[in-house]
Amino acid sequence: MSDFATALESGVRLLRGLPRRRAHVEEARRAAAGWALEHPDLRAQLVVDERPGTPVVDFDLLVEDPRGGTVALTVQTEDGVPWLVDHSTHWAAGQLVSVDDVHLSVAQALTMIKSLSRRDTTPHDEIVDQCLILNEVADETEPVPTEDLQAAADEFRRGRGLYDRATTLAWLAEMGMTPERFETYIGGVARRRAFRRRKEAELGAARLAADPRAFDLVRAVWITGRENGVAAHTGDLARAADGGLAALAAAGDVETTIAERPALDLPEPLRDMAPGETVGPVPYGGAFLAGTVLARHEAREDERTLAAAGRAAFSEWLAARRARATIEWHWS
Repeated sequence: MSDFATALESGVRLLRGLPRRRAHVEEARRAAAGWALEHPDLRAQLVVDERPGTPVVDFDLLVEDPRGGTVALTVQTEDGVPWLVDHSTHWAAGQLVSVDDVHLSVAQALTMIKSLSRRDTTPHDEIVDQCLILNEVADETEPVPTEDLQAAADEFRRGRGLYDRATTLAWLAEMGMTPERFETYIGGVARRRAFRRRKEAELGAARLAADPRAFDLVRAVWITGRENGVAAHTGDLARAADGGLAALAAAGDVETTIAERPALDLPEPLRDMAPGETVGPVPYGGAFLAGTVLARHEAREDERTLAAAGRAAFSEWLAARRARATIEWHWS
C-alpha cells in the first residue's frame, strides 16, 4: 500500500472517531489539526457541515493528492437512514441569514440576540453587523487572551443578573446551553470585541483630524415631546442659565435631557450650535425637539476624544462594509 493510501486510511479512522455533536466541534477541529501536523504534505483541512434543525454535524476531510488535485474523504455513520434522505434537506433550512461567507442559523441568531447591546439600531441590522465582523475574524486562529474572555463573560452575566455560579448554571440549563458551548460562544464574543477595539484604535485619529468640530465637548439641554408641549417650554430653554432648568424639570408634558457629550453624539439639530443658541421645535425621532447649548469646548486629542472618534469611525466603516456585502435572508 502506498504512503498516500495509508494516509487516506488513517484519515478515515480520524473521521470515524470525531464527535458528531455541535457542542464538540472545537474538539473535532483540534483532533483534525493534530492529524494534519502528522501529515504535513497533505495540507489537510476539516470541513464542518451543520445539519439544519439538528445538533448533529458531519465532517469531510480534504487532502492534497501528490499526483495533483484534492481528495475529499467523508464517512457516513450507519444509523439506518438512507443517505439520500439524510441529505435531502435544502442547505439553507434552519438558516436565518447569509452575509458574505458567514451563514447564521436561527439558533445562533437567537443566542446572538441575547448579547446585543446597541439601542440605536434594530436587532435585524445588528445581526448583519455581527456577521460582518465574523467575516473579518474568520481566519484568526490565535487563542483569545484570558482577560478578554473574562471581561466578555462578566459583561454578559451582568447584563442578565447572573451574579454567581448557581444562577449562571441555571440560566444555561434554561437556555439549553452546555457550559462548553457557552465557553465557545463567549470566545466568539470576546474575539469580535477585540476586533472592534483594534479597528477603533486604527481609525480614530484620522477621523478626529478629518472633522475635529464633530468631537467638541458640548454641554446641552433639550426637550422632546408633542409639538405643543415642546413649544410651550421653548422659553424655559432660552432662560436655562437663569432658572429655566427648574421649570423644565417640573414639566410633565416633555422629557428633559441635560448632557455633556461629543457634538456628534448629540441630537442632530444641536451638533453645530454655539453656546446660547436655541433651536426648535423641530421634528425629531417621531416627536418634536427643542434645545440649547450651554457650553462648547474645542476638541482635544486626548484619550476620551480619540475613543469617541474611534467609535464614530467604526460605525462608518461598518456601514460601508454593509453596503458592499452580499446579504440573503432565508425566510422560507
